[in-house]
Amino acid sequence: MRRILASLGLGNASVETVLREANTVPGGALCGEVFVNGGSVDQRIEQLTVGLQARVGVERGDTEYNQTLEFTRARVGGELHLQAEAQLRVPFELPVPWEAPITSHRGQYLRGMHVGLNTQLHVAGGVDPGDLDPVAIHPLETQAVILDALERLGFAFSKADCERGRVRATRQQLPFYQEIEYRAPGHYPGLNELELTFVADQQGCDVVLEMDKKGGLLTEGRDTFQRLRVDHATAAGEDWAARLHEYLHAAAGQRRWL
Repeated sequence: MRRILASLGLGNASVETVLREANTVPGGALCGEVFVNGGSVDQRIEQLTVGLQARVGVERGDTEYNQTLEFTRARVGGELHLQAEAQLRVPFELPVPWEAPITSHRGQYLRGMHVGLNTQLHVAGGVDPGDLDPVAIHPLETQAVILDALERLGFAFSKADCERGRVRATRQQLPFYQEIEYRAPGHYPGLNELELTFVADQQGCDVVLEMDKKGGLLTEGRDTFQRLRVDHATAAGEDWAARLHEYLHAAAGQRRWL
């Protein structure tokens, strides 16, 4: 993947990022090279960085808006004097946080996700904002077994997004979390929607299910939460469809007309 990311005014220095592979997983890495091309005059480069950023929703009072949030960054080049017309090649490896949001599963893009790799050339007097190279973050097997189980139970993917804030009773480290939303199938008559959040780490993954329950004739709908822990070492050995069905059936119950 090649893209000219920036022109930096006087001297017209530019950078081009080449990813070895645009697909990765939480806890993995993105590897590639940054090519720095000198312009018509010498320039002082303070540093070169690559980072992962996501579009994140923010709620503040009655106001809702989106912001671009960089959630990891690596310095791949130090201060140097870039001579006119010079060309530099800088390899990099950017670790992907365990809590990185998922953008694709089994060939399906998760609608609503906006995650990519930025490259920034810091020059004397300012920082070029760069551009975004899209990357695909696929689920760990620990997460895939949950996604596959929900599909087998008939839940239909609706959309996904990232929200700034914290999920209680989890090991969350990043300042935001991902929500993957599903429409509930008819055989769970007490449910409208389901929202799924993963908080992964090196040992396993916290799974949070937020269930939007239907109201009855004289009762209001409400949200019910279920939290469980999935370990990387044992995730593949359990029937997650059966286990999730127990949770969901108990939470949905039968719709009561009072």
